Amino acid sequence: MSTGNSAERLQASREAAAKTKGFQRITALFDEGTFNEVDSFAKSGDGSAEVVAGYGEVDGCPVYAFVQNSDVDGGAMSKAQAAKIKKIYDLAVKTGSPVVGIYDSIGGRLNQGADMLAAYGEILLGNNNLSGVVPQISLVLGPCLGTSAMIAASADIVVMTEKAQLTIDTTGKDGAADDAAKLGICHVVAKDDKEAMEQVRKLLAVLPSNNLAGAPVFESSDSAEAALAAGADAKKVVEAISDKGSFVELNSAFGTSAVTGLAQIDGSTVGIVALNGVLDADSCSKAARFVRFCDAFSIPVVTLVDAKEFTSVREAAKLSNAYSEATTAKITVITGEAYGPVYIAVAGRGANADYTMAWANAVVCPLAPQTAAMFLWSDRLKKSGNTKDARNKLIEEYKATEATPFAAAAEGFIEDIINPAETRARVIANLEMLDGKRVSRLPKKHSNIQI
Repeated sequence: MSTGNSAERLQASREAAAKTKGFQRITALFDEGTFNEVDSFAKSGDGSAEVVAGYGEVDGCPVYAFVQNSDVDGGAMSKAQAAKIKKIYDLAVKTGSPVVGIYDSIGGRLNQGADMLAAYGEILLGNNNLSGVVPQISLVLGPCLGTSAMIAASADIVVMTEKAQLTIDTTGKDGAADDAAKLGICHVVAKDDKEAMEQVRKLLAVLPSNNLAGAPVFESSDSAEAALAAGADAKKVVEAISDKGSFVELNSAFGTSAVTGLAQIDGSTVGIVALNGVLDADSCSKAARFVRFCDAFSIPVVTLVDAKEFTSVREAAKLSNAYSEATTAKITVITGEAYGPVYIAVAGRGANADYTMAWANAVVCPLAPQTAAMFLWSDRLKKSGNTKDARNKLIEEYKATEATPFAAAAEGFIEDIINPAETRARVIANLEMLDGKRVSRLPKKHSNIQI
């Protein structure tokens, strides 16, 4: 074949590929002109492989990605598709770069039988081996069912469009984006493909490239709300300590007693956990997973506590384990109530917090104040006649005199007492102080947490 014919064939092949939905999606993810395809001529049977894969830059940083190409046999999983995805995983490990997987597939190539099963297994293995080494983001833009859903859900962060499906049920039952969000599988729901891509790019910009790289640092800005007062709700406190417009909330529809997300504080990327009210099982699970994610990539964790109790001992144990095991910088601010197990698990020495502060009006107590007052001041209660009003007055007195941050600070259980308006400045100072934190752990494979 002549050189001219070869060049024409190459050009025609590239032009045909560029018209497919998969190619257009993956190039939209990267900075313009930076995408480089890997294994572009790989075959699946008589046709092209059902996935587009390669690397490029997002805001100037290297990123690897693959997208199931629904224009080629519905993006069905095959031996060839798995080989291309596995190669992307291998390159990401070698270079320490994040991976974005874009899912839109009708399922698997059933005619490949055992080869298809092995293909799924190879990807699951590679996906799990990559966990904690480089950030992984799944972007679900269409159907993602059965084993593919397991692969997508194994990523650190899952972004879905409103029209997408993500469920282990191959019929698509209970797989809508809203369902996945309420179950805690989907972290961010976007209106359409364009908004979803923007969310992924925003997340990539704030995440470290790998577990050995430091968290990105940006030009600092003022917070959205400079003034804070006692009684402010969790999200208002988060906004007040974060750089303006930087907070990206994750899992907002799941475990709503915990607010989790990524933000910048004085230009530095941090993870924020705000615990509020009664912590149910979902809220504990959500916070625990987020803390473990931040710890994997040495992202500092700032925890805001205004919570009274746990409802699930299993999930409380999981949350306690996540905090105590994490070696990343951990700063806690008690903004309201912190009683007994909640204080121990997330705020104090049991959480291995580096620095714990409390607002001057906070309530810090080894037991719920009503329990402590009834138990420790039972004689006074009897003398008062043991009426409802007497009990309430006794509880309020106990809060004001015994369950104070001043009492906790006097015993060395918290490091400082601050006014609400000082919160952002004090968090910034502590982040700077802990910037060089290094911790060595006892040698072991891993801890054994409740699941």
